[in-house]
Amino acid sequence: MKTFHLIYMIIGLIVLSASCKTFSKNKSRESFSVENKTNSLPAASDNTNELSTSGLESHLNQAIKYVLQNGYSTEYCFLIDMGICSGKNRFFVYDIRKNNVALSGLVAHGNCNTHFQELARFSNAPNCGCSSLGKYKVGNSYRGEFGKSYRLYGLDSSNSNAFKRAIVLHGFGPVPDEEIYPKDLCNSFGCPMVSRSFLDKLSWIIDRSGKPILLWIYE
Repeated sequence: MKTFHLIYMIIGLIVLSASCKTFSKNKSRESFSVENKTNSLPAASDNTNELSTSGLESHLNQAIKYVLQNGYSTEYCFLIDMGICSGKNRFFVYDIRKNNVALSGLVAHGNCNTHFQELARFSNAPNCGCSSLGKYKVGNSYRGEFGKSYRLYGLDSSNSNAFKRAIVLHGFGPVPDEEIYPKDLCNSFGCPMVSRSFLDKLSWIIDRSGKPILLWIYE
């Protein structure tokens, strides 16, 4: 059984890597290093401050109310709009104190156990391979098959199985740093999967936060 599990895991990684190479443009910027000794967040890119075009406005009040009432970070929260095409930035780091989007990046949705899922579909069922809508608590980091990753805990009935399903926030090398629209981004196995350099930037925030950070996936 151990041998079979190892073979299955290797095949899965090969399929995921091949999918990314097929559906994304392999272009990357110089990554932000988590070893950076500065005490400020890296500068936002030019396309991160247009709240009205991303659908963020309709969710911000709810997100801010939630973090205040439930002891989450009041500095940053993460919002993922799955209603946006996968080739466009749809992972938004919202600076609550400054009332703006500090960072944005690409993020993959799940393939629902198909070869490729162009539009996001959602499920909370075990082993479904789909993304799950809802609010998450970003937990501790660990080293897994995709390198540094963060455990996610589902806070709603729509994502209550996230921890059991091993849904985590992680980076993946073939995910590009820049928008590739009209092309589609590759799929994950249900995890919010970002570029490695974008994960470095998220890590800078998560690892320095004195309180857990809210991540909300919606459409």
